[in-house]
Amino acid sequence: MADDAAPPMLTAVLEVARRQLGEVGPTALSLRSIAREIGVVPSALYRYLPGREAILTQLIQTGYERLAAAVREAEEAVPRQDHLGRWLTIWRATRDWALAHPHEYALLYGTPVVGYAAPSSTIEPATAVVLMLARVAIEAHAAGARPAAETQPELAQELRDDARTIQDALPRLGVEAAMPSDPQLVLLVVDAWTTLFGAISFELFGHYERSITARGAHLEALAQRRAAELGIVAAAPSTG
Repeated sequence: MADDAAPPMLTAVLEVARRQLGEVGPTALSLRSIAREIGVVPSALYRYLPGREAILTQLIQTGYERLAAAVREAEEAVPRQDHLGRWLTIWRATRDWALAHPHEYALLYGTPVVGYAAPSSTIEPATAVVLMLARVAIEAHAAGARPAAETQPELAQELRDDARTIQDALPRLGVEAAMPSDPQLVLLVVDAWTTLFGAISFELFGHYERSITARGAHLEALAQRRAAELGIVAAAPSTG
């Protein structure tokens, strides 16, 4: 449930919970401390969030939704025919959101919280960014982009099966355009998704110390490489 569609009390709870997430971490979040800050008794919040697991679930679900909204807004500002511009914007906007909301990002992509297992309801919101990448790749393919065949290894049958499973799931996830049958394209999008969040996680969680200092430029280079693998190039200049 996005915050702007939530009841005012739930919105207030989540605002406080996000701030406390950065102060005490996800393990120490409690309905009691949140209620104390809002100025109500804990029982007043039970109908919205009956305990810590419910708080974490809402934070995760709305976190994915907030990330997706920020990335979508940036990507939609780029002309539709500029596939490379859209692709790069998704990468930049994802990093920008992560740097602006590090504790929320850590809850989504960091170390799992001990004693908590996210329910299946959080899976679909988690796919939003990769689906944006997939749409760009599909539309670029329709416009003539092709993966560089000479650089792609032969796929094992197990990976071809995975690619088919992903393709079959796309309509249910809201991707209306048909994914090309090439399993290489499917897996290259998955590789890009892995690279994007892997690089951001390395940056936020300290794994680039004493190595990569130009982290924005590095992510840009990674995005360009992944785009080149998919055959996504800069839009031709308008002749009109």
